[in-house]
Amino acid sequence: MSSTTESDFQELLGIVRAAFDLQAAAALLEWDQETYMPEAGTEARARQIATLQSTSHELFVRDRTGELLERVKDEYEDSMSFRASIVRVAARDFDRARKLSPELVGEIAQTTTRAKVSWRHAYSENKFNRFAGDLERIVGLCIQKAEAVGYAEHPYDALLEEYEPGATAAQVKKIFDDLRTSLVPIVRAIEGAPQPRNAFLFHSYDADIQWDFGMEVLRDIGFDFQRGRQDISVHPFSTSFSMSDVRLTTRVHERNLTSGLFSSLHEAGHGMYEQGIDPELEGTPLAQGTSLGMHESQSRLWENQIGRSRSFWAGYYRDLQSRFKQNLGSVSLEDFYRAINRVQASPVRVEADEVTYNLHIMLRFELEMLLIEEKIIIQELPELWGDRMEGYLGIRPESDTDGVLQDIHWALGAIGYFPTYTLGNLMSAQVFACAKSDLGNLDEQIESREFAPLREWLQANVHHWGRKLSADEIIEWMTKGEISAAPWLDYVSQKYGDIYGSLVPDS
Repeated sequence: MSSTTESDFQELLGIVRAAFDLQAAAALLEWDQETYMPEAGTEARARQIATLQSTSHELFVRDRTGELLERVKDEYEDSMSFRASIVRVAARDFDRARKLSPELVGEIAQTTTRAKVSWRHAYSENKFNRFAGDLERIVGLCIQKAEAVGYAEHPYDALLEEYEPGATAAQVKKIFDDLRTSLVPIVRAIEGAPQPRNAFLFHSYDADIQWDFGMEVLRDIGFDFQRGRQDISVHPFSTSFSMSDVRLTTRVHERNLTSGLFSSLHEAGHGMYEQGIDPELEGTPLAQGTSLGMHESQSRLWENQIGRSRSFWAGYYRDLQSRFKQNLGSVSLEDFYRAINRVQASPVRVEADEVTYNLHIMLRFELEMLLIEEKIIIQELPELWGDRMEGYLGIRPESDTDGVLQDIHWALGAIGYFPTYTLGNLMSAQVFACAKSDLGNLDEQIESREFAPLREWLQANVHHWGRKLSADEIIEWMTKGEISAAPWLDYVSQKYGDIYGSLVPDS
């Protein structure tokens, strides 16, 4: 390598690291807004976040960055080295970012910062109109973003690309259509089967005891509290400012025993992904999950394949039972296992069972497509939401809080995000099947609370790469195939066939 090329690379690295640091600072302010910031600080916070994000954007997309990328790209072509990966990923990010003006980036940041507050009020007061105006502005800004970035077939593609690089709306629709064909008969068969009793899950459970139990589980599975923490928020989420500073949030309901624990497991899956990335990538655009679908595969794996498994509760149920003797003292392990896996249509996505969960995502994907196509108006959303939920799940939400307002994602401007949840579900089954094949006695390890082998396997096969490999490349390398619904359908059929008996619907 010539001294000139080395100098150019170091200058480029300095630019991308500075831009990354500014984004991390903005993310810290956003985390603080969701956890501790007084509401009166909203306007100032909106300005601060917009300043950081606009400054990061302007620094990254200046002409000098493009010149440096052009000068070093040939030196690092066709290599998986750290330097080649930096150049490859930075070039892709630069190509997208330079199509967005600093003004648009700033306007999106300010609008979404305010929208999070209006959404919180609308959610708590069950008043969609308190959020409708901000949502209308956000949809308009997302359409502007899509037009600025550009697309080959559909404006939604430009938004989806931000969260799941390489995916298109047409591909997602085909995956969803194929999945629906196999999934709906399973749901219908379960609807006609006797249901496990689960009323005991909704008695009164002390929130502090729930919190302590959840923290114990997170330590056991390997979330590193020297490099992370957990707090409370209205809507559970995870974020990281570096792989040594990862924040989780959860919510604890005194009359829903498992909501907090499964939320914590879910977010810890995200957090351990961030903590498991190769330290060499720290402070660069490579030090992130490769896609939100792959990220979701890790959270769903810990929440469902682990947290809702017989093996997990064979190891933990006696402990939980001892903390809540009055409610659980007469409940057997098998009855508890069946209760937490009961399939029952719920209007709320984050409380949905594994089997019906993907139908919630299909509903949101369809409505987002209509919004971006400008075929519906914002005021129609609550009724359309109810109509589609009734069509998919046979129930209608009793309030906007349990309907169109239940998710914070649109307040964040994250249109295009929801499909990654189902893609993550599918990938989680593929990843878990590979882990079981490689580790052999995984069920016995889980029952013994020995999570290090699985965690280390995930670090080596998924987390380590950061953005050096795409989600498609990781799945192909791991399975010698592509993202597929078949392993997830096999997993669901086996697990719920055991709980409910035959999953062949009555004729």
